[in-house]
Amino acid sequence: MKRTDDRLLPVLLICAQALVWPVAPLLRGTVPTAADLLVAALVGGSVTAALALRRTRPVITLLVVVVACAMGAGPLPVGAVAVLGTAAVALALFTVATERDTFTTLLCVITLALWQLLPSVTLNGLSDTNGLDIVLTALLYATACGAGLFVRRTRRARRTAELLLNRAETERHRLPATERRRMERELHDVSAHHLTAVVVTAGAALGLRERRPELAAEALEFATETGREVTRALGAVRAPAPSREELPSPEERLHALIAGFRRLDQPVDFEIDPLPDGAVADAAYGIVREALTNVARHAPGARTTVTCRYGDTRTDVVITSAAPPSGTTAHGAGLGGGRGQGFLRSRAREAGGTLTTGPTGNGGWEVRAVLPGRTAAPVERSVPPSYRVAQVVAAIGLLVQPLLPTLIIRTESAPTGSHVSAGVLFTLLAATQAVALLWLRKAPTAVQLALIGLALLWPMAMEVGDYTGPALLPPTLSMVATCVALWAFKGRGAVSICGSAAGRDQPPPARTYRLPQVPISLFAFTATAAHTTALTIAVLHRGTTLPTWTVVLLATAGVSLTITAAHQLGALRSRRDQATHGAHTEQLATWTEEAVRDAWAERRRIAAGLETTVLARTADMIAEAQAGKLDATATRAREALAAMRALLDAVRDGDTAPDLRPQPTLQALDLLAHQCRATGRDVEIRLTDRVPERLPTEVDLAAYHVVETLLATGGNEPAVLELDAADGTLTITATGVPLATDTTGTALRDRLTARIAPLGGTLTTGRPPGTVHLRLPLTAVPDDEERER
Repeated sequence: MKRTDDRLLPVLLICAQALVWPVAPLLRGTVPTAADLLVAALVGGSVTAALALRRTRPVITLLVVVVACAMGAGPLPVGAVAVLGTAAVALALFTVATERDTFTTLLCVITLALWQLLPSVTLNGLSDTNGLDIVLTALLYATACGAGLFVRRTRRARRTAELLLNRAETERHRLPATERRRMERELHDVSAHHLTAVVVTAGAALGLRERRPELAAEALEFATETGREVTRALGAVRAPAPSREELPSPEERLHALIAGFRRLDQPVDFEIDPLPDGAVADAAYGIVREALTNVARHAPGARTTVTCRYGDTRTDVVITSAAPPSGTTAHGAGLGGGRGQGFLRSRAREAGGTLTTGPTGNGGWEVRAVLPGRTAAPVERSVPPSYRVAQVVAAIGLLVQPLLPTLIIRTESAPTGSHVSAGVLFTLLAATQAVALLWLRKAPTAVQLALIGLALLWPMAMEVGDYTGPALLPPTLSMVATCVALWAFKGRGAVSICGSAAGRDQPPPARTYRLPQVPISLFAFTATAAHTTALTIAVLHRGTTLPTWTVVLLATAGVSLTITAAHQLGALRSRRDQATHGAHTEQLATWTEEAVRDAWAERRRIAAGLETTVLARTADMIAEAQAGKLDATATRAREALAAMRALLDAVRDGDTAPDLRPQPTLQALDLLAHQCRATGRDVEIRLTDRVPERLPTEVDLAAYHVVETLLATGGNEPAVLELDAADGTLTITATGVPLATDTTGTALRDRLTARIAPLGGTLTTGRPPGTVHLRLPLTAVPDDEERER
C-alpha cells in the first residue's frame, strides 16, 4: 500500500496555523511584534521538522512537538499555537499508536495528559473550565489513540491475511510434490524390501534346488505371503488414512537430525514443540540444520541447545552454542562458502519471519529466528523487560518535573469548601463511560444499559455543579461513548423483538425459530430517547426563548442524525470487513481445492501405473507361487521389480500432466487435512472401520465436497470431522465450524443442503455450538416419480 509523503500533513498544519495566527490578526489590524514572529517561526519550524520524521521516531516526535508547543504557548498570544497544540499533538499521538505497541501508546498518552493537567489542577484546583478541559483533552487524545490503534489492528489483520494467503499459495505448489515424494519413498520401500526379498529368495531356492529341495516350498510360501503384503502396502500407498501418523512429523525429523549430530560427538540438548507440516516447519528444519552444521565446523564439541516454540502468533527457533572446549581444532572451518548466514536469513524471510545471529556473553554463538505461528500473524519483535522499565522510569521523570513548582507555590484562589464543581462531575462521568466501553465485548447488554443511564446524569451534573458554560457541550460530549458503542456493534442490535438477549457470538438453539429482529436496534432507539431527554433538560434548565416542543423536536432531530450516522458507519464497516474476509476465505478455499486436486491427480497417475503394471505382475507372481511353479514365480517377481523401478523413474520425472484432473473422493481426505494443517489450522479427520472401502460414486464425491466445504469456512478454531457408517447411512459429524451453525451461515448451509439433497441426505446442527451432522444414504436414491408415488 502506497503512503502519502510524510511532509504533506506538517506543511498543511503549519499553513493552517499561519492562517489562525498571525494572518487573522493582521486582517483585523493587529500587527504582531518581531519577537512573537520569531518565537512562532521557531516553534512552527521545530514542530514541522519533527512531524516529517514521525514514522521513524514517533515517540521522540511526540516529545518534541509537546515541548515546543508548551514553550511557545507562554510568550505568544492566545491562538498562536492553537492548531499545533491540538492537531499536531493528535497527529503525533496517532503515529505513536500506529507504529508502536499498545503499552508504549498508553504510556505516552497517560503521561502526556498528566504532564499537561496536573500542575494546573494541583495549583488552582479543578474548576468548571478545568473539568471541561480535561474532558475535551481526554476526548482528543482518546480519539487519536483509538484511531491509531484501529489502523494498526487493521494493518495487522490485512498483513495476517496476506501472510496466510502467501502460505496457502506456497503450500498449493508444495502439496503435489510432497505427495509425489511420499509415494516415491513408499514405493521404494516396497521394491527394496519386499519384491527384492522375493527375487533373492526364489533365486537362492533355484540355485540350491538339487541339494536342498525343501527350500523351494519355503520360497513359494514366502513369495505368496510377501505378494499379499505387497498388495496391501500398495493399497495403503494409493489410499492412506487421513491421520497424522502416516509420515514423519516435523518434530520427528528434527529429533532424527539432532540424533545424527550427536553421533558425531556433538553434545546437543533440545526442547522442541510439535510443529505442523508446511513452510514454517521446513524453514525451522533448515535453520536448525544449518546452525548445527556451522557449530560442527567452527566449534566442534561445543555444547549446543536447540529450542523450538510453536505458539499462536509466532514460532521461536533458537540455537545457542557455548564456547568450544579448549584444545579442540576446527577441522571444517575452511569448508564453508561464506553464504550460510545469507541462506539462514532467506529461509526465515521466505517463511514470513526474521532471523538474527550474533555472539553470546560466554564466547558462544546464537541463532534466533522468529517465524509465523499458528494464526500466520505478522511477527513482532519482543521487547526486553529492561526496556519497559526504562520507559516507565522516563515517564515518571517527565511527570515529576512539572509538579516541582507545587512544592513551593501556593495559590490563594484555590477552591475551598465542600462544593463539588461541575468539572469534577464531568470528569468522573467521562471516565465511567470510558471504563464501560472496555467491557463492551464481554458484557454488551450491561454496557448498553450503563451508557443509557450515564447519559441522563449529565444534565444533573450541570445543575449540581452550577455549570455556567455552553449548555449544549456536556450533553454532546456524553453522546461520544454511545456512538462508539453503536459503531462497535457493527450496526446490529443485540436485543431481539421477542425480548431475549442474543449476543453476536451466540448462535440460536438447534431447531428453534426466532422472530425477526427490529430493523433499527432497540439500543439505538433507547439511546436516542435518553440523549434527547438529556439535551432537552439541559437547554430548558438554562433557559431559552424557543417553545418546549421546538426544543424537543430539534434535540430529537440532532440526536437521531448522530445516532443513525454512527449506526450506518458501523454497518458499513461490518459489510466491508465481511466482504474482505469473504474474499480471503474464498481465495484460500480455491487454492486449497487446487492443491488437493493437483496432488490427487498425481496420486491417481501413479496409482494407475501401479494397477496396470506392478499390481498385475504381483498378482501373477502370487498365482504362480500358489501353483507351485518356482521358475515362473521368480520370473514374475523380477518383472514386478522391473515394473516398480520403471514406475519410480516415471515418478521422479513427473513429466505427466493430465489435461482433466479427476474429482477427489474420500480417499483424498488425507491430502485435504494436510493442506489445512499446513496453512495453520488444526484439523483432525477420523474414519471408523465401518466406513466401506468402496462407496457409491455419487456418495463418495458428495461426501468429499461436503467435508471440503465445511473446512473452507475459515477460522482458526480446531476442527474435528468424523465419518461413520451404520444401517446403510454415512454420517459426517463436524465440530469446530461455528460459521456453519450461527445466524450468518445461512448461505453455507444452503450450499451443503444443495449438495446432499439430491442423494436424500439431511443436515442438522446441534450442541455444542459449531457442530454439524450430515447423513447420506449409501443406497440408491429413487427418482422423482418414485419419490412422489
